[in-house]
Amino acid sequence: MTRIGFAYNQKPESTPASHAASDAVDADDEPPSTRRDESARTFYSVPSTPFATPGGGTGLVVPVSPAPAATDDVFAEWDSAETIDAVAHALSAMGEVIRLEATPDFPERLRDARPDIVFNIAEGLAGPNRESHVPAICEFFGIPYSGSDPFTLALCLHKARTKQMLAAHGIPTAGFALVETDAELEALAAGRHPRFPGSPSRFPLFLKPVQEGSSKGITERNLVRGPDELLMRGRELLRDYDQPVLVEEYLPGAEFTCGVLGNGGAARVLPIVALRFDTLPDGAVPIYGFEAKWVWDTRDHPLEIFECPARIAPELRSAIEAVTLGAYRALGCRDWSRIDVRLDAAGAPHVIEVNPLPGILPDPADHSCLPKAARAAGLSYDRLIQACLIHAAERQGVALERGSIP
Repeated sequence: MTRIGFAYNQKPESTPASHAASDAVDADDEPPSTRRDESARTFYSVPSTPFATPGGGTGLVVPVSPAPAATDDVFAEWDSAETIDAVAHALSAMGEVIRLEATPDFPERLRDARPDIVFNIAEGLAGPNRESHVPAICEFFGIPYSGSDPFTLALCLHKARTKQMLAAHGIPTAGFALVETDAELEALAAGRHPRFPGSPSRFPLFLKPVQEGSSKGITERNLVRGPDELLMRGRELLRDYDQPVLVEEYLPGAEFTCGVLGNGGAARVLPIVALRFDTLPDGAVPIYGFEAKWVWDTRDHPLEIFECPARIAPELRSAIEAVTLGAYRALGCRDWSRIDVRLDAAGAPHVIEVNPLPGILPDPADHSCLPKAARAAGLSYDRLIQACLIHAAERQGVALERGSIP
């Protein structure tokens, strides 16, 4: 039987019930199910106030929460017990699953287990190359693994280097500058930065910590409309996240996210997911940031922010698919990824982020875009996980147990 190593990082507040019983997951066991992935959330004490809707009814305005401190979202990228169990269940149809949590003793346990292939969703914790650690260790031991290689994972985590690579391949992405110090931030605010010289017509701008995922450090306050806001928010991000800040031209158009499965010329874009910013609280900035992901979207007040398949013209769909696949191939993504695209003022698609370790929450009630796109393509959650592993195995000549897959 194929031995499938399963590498992951688990949120510290939860432990999979099945993990204590056995490292292997039986194919007949059902994963636990809850309506929303509450363990993946950080809640803030923000009072809600009623408001009058245009139609005369009443609704709920959720005020903008304070920007979370860096320590509040430190585990935002890691996976919950529910997700870990669901992935292990899906993999168990293809072989024996050996759980290998990416803790400090991961190299020794991987060496001792010697699986035939590793299914990797480990995000890592520390350092600018944290997403590369597990695949690099797999390569060191000569063990095949799923997903992109260490270079691509490190490249895509660094948003500025990603954009440099995209620009070098002629793939549209918003203009940007990388700010590493307060002095560079002040030069940019004063119009003296070589990437954004002169006039205030460059505003609004959008700020992001350059090496974070899961909307860590991205709140409504990151949309800055003038030099004073740029200085205030930029200094906060430089201090709180201890890394450079990406400053981008703000793209005012619609936003989409695109799942990709496969490799090379056979890679395909799953049904496109559109973000419906009209479902955000009144007055909210049209971004899918930390508040929308982790504060406003709750069990009692879910945000129905995604539309899949996106209701867009065929010409726009083709244009989005073209830039998505262009980015996927230019950056060396493998097996699967999720790529975020936003339109400029003229309606042209630009790549804003590439996620070679995409979120994969199993519950359809959760807002997890790759599983949502897969379901729209007729793929169950199990089949999505299995498809990624199949693509990885085919790349590397690894045989899988596939007879039990429905």
